[in-house]
Amino acid sequence: MSATPRPKLVLASASPRRLELLRQMHIVPDDVLPADIDETPLKSELPLAYARRIAAGKAAKIRDSVPDAVILSADTVVACGRRILPKAETEAEARACLALLSGRRHRVISAVSVIAPDGRAQTRPVTSIVKFKRLTAADIDAYIRSGEWQGKAGGYAIQGLAAAFIPFISGSYSAIVGLPLAETMAMLRSAGYERD
Repeated sequence: MSATPRPKLVLASASPRRLELLRQMHIVPDDVLPADIDETPLKSELPLAYARRIAAGKAAKIRDSVPDAVILSADTVVACGRRILPKAETEAEARACLALLSGRRHRVISAVSVIAPDGRAQTRPVTSIVKFKRLTAADIDAYIRSGEWQGKAGGYAIQGLAAAFIPFISGSYSAIVGLPLAETMAMLRSAGYERD
């Protein structure tokens, strides 16, 4: 009796970090189809609900174009209290984020969404806590010059120079980078996708 062929895996994300994290698990998606959806938070939307909605929305957006595939999407949100920090696009946004995070703890919520070929959808958020040391003006200036903040939630990337700002994390390191690997692997398996 022949084994059922493994379904295609489609990553609904343009993030090079998510691709790299999947490669770390020896997973290479068959296709990468970034889902273009409106990521504006709804009025009074809380960070956890926002992360779930955006991750699920990305997967749903491309579902019809790849009906027989396992679809994987994710969204990472940096939250300070009830506030959703932006994916910093300007230097001013990045400086504001870093000033807000300086010397305090914040949450990083990475929600993963998987749709199986039979249409079963699941979305799972993973919350981690990150503590920043108190940043000096020189710390912030040097980080801004690096350019690493561009397009990053909360204006920083833990896997780069900002690691020097972070004395403490609680939770999943890979989730803070952009994809909680333990949860992602379990969700892919339950959707019928197994690694070679």
